[in-house]
Amino acid sequence: MGSDKFMPHLLTNSSSTGHPFEPAKPTAPTTVEGVRIAIVAESFLPLMNGVTHSILRVLEHLQERGDEVMVIAPSTSDTDVSSVEKGAYVHRLPSVPLAGYTNVRVALGGVNRVKRILADFSPDVVHLASPFVLGWRAVQAAHQLGIPTVAIYQTEVPSYAARYGVPFLENWAWNRVDNIHLLATRTLVPSTFALNQLRGRGILRVDMWRRGVDTARFNPAKRSTAWRSSVAPDGHRIIGYVGRLAVEKQVEDLAVLADLPNTKLVIVGDGPQRGALEAQLPEAHFAGFLGGDALAEAVASFDLFVHPGEFETFCQTIQEAMASGVPVVATGRGGPLDLVENSRTGWLYEPGNLAQLREYVQDLMGDDAKRRAFAAAATASVQGRTWPVLSADLVRHYAEVISGVPEGTGPTELTSSKGPFS
Repeated sequence: MGSDKFMPHLLTNSSSTGHPFEPAKPTAPTTVEGVRIAIVAESFLPLMNGVTHSILRVLEHLQERGDEVMVIAPSTSDTDVSSVEKGAYVHRLPSVPLAGYTNVRVALGGVNRVKRILADFSPDVVHLASPFVLGWRAVQAAHQLGIPTVAIYQTEVPSYAARYGVPFLENWAWNRVDNIHLLATRTLVPSTFALNQLRGRGILRVDMWRRGVDTARFNPAKRSTAWRSSVAPDGHRIIGYVGRLAVEKQVEDLAVLADLPNTKLVIVGDGPQRGALEAQLPEAHFAGFLGGDALAEAVASFDLFVHPGEFETFCQTIQEAMASGVPVVATGRGGPLDLVENSRTGWLYEPGNLAQLREYVQDLMGDDAKRRAFAAAATASVQGRTWPVLSADLVRHYAEVISGVPEGTGPTELTSSKGPFS
């Protein structure tokens, strides 16, 4: 695993050359069928977050298509992690833990190391998943090798700087983001806010690629009376949050909801802020990290979903809540602007206006008929946003950059950046 050589015995190739790194490639493919894709992941299993979740869904689709895929990711201390995931070989680079996040690893090594790995694998396209550290090396390596890149802008890293007490790093971080996406062949963003944000910074080869949701897993039918009784034995209505317990998520803002009558605040997730949040929200129920069916059951059992974080480029948990028949109150910045329709599927409150957050939560918790109407509209709004559909759209982007089409077919004009409070 420490070698920079790709392990050829893990892949098969039907090329007449018989060499696993010399596939018979079309010179200018217009579709991608059975080609090689290198996914460079800033984070990956065993760490489960939005980036990892998206990669796993994409890997499922590529495996079904029969593509040959390699994932380049930071190493992990977990010895139980497989070197093959959903048909893709996972090449682990030496890494160190991020300060304050022992489960988040930062890959070591320079551009030349990544360049050797890519040269050995010889992919048709490089997929950069939420690039920042490893992704910056990879986009340079791919550029030097003449391999097209599709960069997925998924994390607003620069805006975290002030929240973590290092505002002087914000400009440096934005310069890094700019350099990555200016060098990438194409950048894909998950929301109108992110599209405008990058285009406003002069990054023009940008197109939209949203996220899918598993509507079979996240479904109103998963609502559980038993689960509700276990977290709110007094029969109170449940206000739920799902996500990482980290500074940038602003979970402490939910303290404004702590004394609402006949309600129970339930926090699903884990992270470095859990101890501090348990002290700040002593009446809340902390369910810890949940996954799989347990998460789907919990979300469907909420009466209302709240998300206070202001730095979401998309916010997958909102989409999962809506699929589960749960209306949403979220901050009116970033990805939620595209997901939540005011006065129909939920409410968007002005960033920082916690009195308005409380007001909107009271509005829905105090009106069962309105809450049910919002819930039904929320569920209807996400139908058709399946991962197979979204993954097929991603493959289209692969095909276009492989065939030399530098820009997407999405909107070419900078759309209005005005939100609901402008």
